[in-house]
Amino acid sequence: MREQVRTSSATLTRDADQRYEYLLLTVAPHELLSDARARLSEHAEYGKWELTRSVLLYGGTRKYWLRRRVMRVERTV
Repeated sequence: MREQVRTSSATLTRDADQRYEYLLLTVAPHELLSDARARLSEHAEYGKWELTRSVLLYGGTRKYWLRRRVMRVERTV
């Protein structure tokens, strides 16, 4: 399983502003679907990620796009 964290961009999504960061999870065809499902639920539960898109490619590879809102902390002092 391969994971890539990306920030929002106009070419990646429709969200042109920087409100979300994205995680692309790629699962090879020989890996178990139950392992991928467990990894997705761990990200959702502990990392506050939500599933945006999933794709099954011709070779059997699966890609999952997850996103979460970027929390910007403003300085108070």
